[in-house]
Amino acid sequence: MRVTQKRALVRPPSGAFRRCISTHPLRDTVNIELAREQHDRYVKTLRDLGVDVMKLEPDPTLPDACFVEDTAVVRGGRALLTRPRPVSRRAEVSEVGRALEEYLECKIAEPPATIEGGDVIHLSDRLIVGLSERTNIEGIRQLSEWLRVRVDIIVDPKMMHLKSHLTAIDDDLFVGTERFRNESAVRGSRYIVVPPEESYAANTLTINRTVILPTGHPNMLRMIRDWHLDVITIDMSEFQKCDGALTCLSILF
Repeated sequence: MRVTQKRALVRPPSGAFRRCISTHPLRDTVNIELAREQHDRYVKTLRDLGVDVMKLEPDPTLPDACFVEDTAVVRGGRALLTRPRPVSRRAEVSEVGRALEEYLECKIAEPPATIEGGDVIHLSDRLIVGLSERTNIEGIRQLSEWLRVRVDIIVDPKMMHLKSHLTAIDDDLFVGTERFRNESAVRGSRYIVVPPEESYAANTLTINRTVILPTGHPNMLRMIRDWHLDVITIDMSEFQKCDGALTCLSILF
């Protein structure tokens, strides 16, 4: 059983959000006002589920700063402040660090490490971390050492983030695409295979036994309800255009 989340750190999108790093074909159609409304709904959902939400101010110089998950990885009383691979995102980390230092013992990842929270799946006894386009082996080493935790690694240097393809509902229940079903890190666990046409819904967010899904994925909604789990859906259309998803929008601790 994973630890109950008590707090979340979030950061609303700024007016620069349309300049986000993204390969999505609709990136230039991002509606910033709608993105802010969707973010407000996200925050309300967390609060309704009993989470104390802390908000950082938007920064008009940092287009991707709403994706706070990438800037820190928290476990127990410690946080590793990350070193994102895109140089343009590294300035996001300092303000996140100042906010977390009130609650946690923080350490900054050092070169040549690159690591982003979107590659880190949290379980009660270990982490599963993607060795990806954004996270390298030195980043994983520093993460494991500072957080004093066992790490299982899934290797795919072509993926941006592991959690675009695989997330955990509980220690032994995963949601993911077919390609990761037989990875040793999840072998022997229950595994909900995401239909290819609903692959965006592989990124789920579980808060205190309630599963949050992006809207528009009816097959995934049915499959998760078949496990007798409570499910809430949130419209994530504008964040999807910026290659972002549910877990990207918060740091939970």
